[in-house]
Amino acid sequence: MAHSSLTTSAPAAPPPLPRPDPTGRRRTATEARRSAVTLLAVPALVWYLLFLAGPLIAMFVISGLRWPGMLADRSWAGWANYTTVLHDPLFWTAARNSAVQLAVVLPVLIVASFMVGYYLTLRPRGHRLLRVVLFTPALISASAKAMLAYGVLAPNGLLNGVLDSTGLHALTRSWLADEHTALGCIMAMDLWSGIGFTAVLFAARLGSIPREIYEAAELDGAGHWRRMWRIAYPVAKDYVGVTTMLQFLWIFFSSAQNVLLLTQGGPGNATTNLSFLVYNKAFVQSDLGYSQAAGVLLFAIGLLGMLVIRRVLRQTY
Repeated sequence: MAHSSLTTSAPAAPPPLPRPDPTGRRRTATEARRSAVTLLAVPALVWYLLFLAGPLIAMFVISGLRWPGMLADRSWAGWANYTTVLHDPLFWTAARNSAVQLAVVLPVLIVASFMVGYYLTLRPRGHRLLRVVLFTPALISASAKAMLAYGVLAPNGLLNGVLDSTGLHALTRSWLADEHTALGCIMAMDLWSGIGFTAVLFAARLGSIPREIYEAAELDGAGHWRRMWRIAYPVAKDYVGVTTMLQFLWIFFSSAQNVLLLTQGGPGNATTNLSFLVYNKAFVQSDLGYSQAAGVLLFAIGLLGMLVIRRVLRQTY
């Protein structure tokens, strides 16, 4: 009797479950973060469009209008405002004053600030108090600084008083009312306002240099001058380009406040610079078209100056 053998086969194993794709999960998380960052950037973008890009576009538009006042009727003037500006001797006087101001203030401010900043890193006696004193002008409002400057430079002010008391009466003068000294007074105020603030920033940058490096250089016979320019300057030179550009922008675009508060552009037009000319034409003489045409030229010159600074100092930042 033949026996049939029963063959029992094991049931087939179920197919493996698909593993979750970690790459897809990471991609989803990254996209979520990007969306959140984009959402957070929207207020800044709106602020930029309203208060930066908007006024810049408006400046170009108004520069083509004949607009003799905020409440007056306006008409299209095209390039006439630019022609008027470029043929106005006052514009070229203001351009010359701005050029002198930049040529004197900018290099003196940067070099003096670096040297004072290096001195602060040596931690002389009272260096903490000195930092506070140097930084103080940056904390004072423009009007308060103008009052201090007037107290020094007025005909009966501190400077003339010192000259009188030392027998130098022949050197006394009305410093702000003399066309030969008024612009120099504005530049002196720019330097006083900027050197201390910039020096403290340089000192913070130079504070990262270990003191052992200075001590080793001193043992090798290097004096303060060589240590400042051979050790400290290479460390801070990346900051020089940024600081130079920022100070250029401030002097070129924002120095009108000192002129407005101290001399009103006078005597004559001895202290009228480009930024004050733009303000004066817009808010005093109500010639908005001229003002904004001059503003466009000021913007173009400033942009060109930034490109020159970037090219000259591109190795340093």
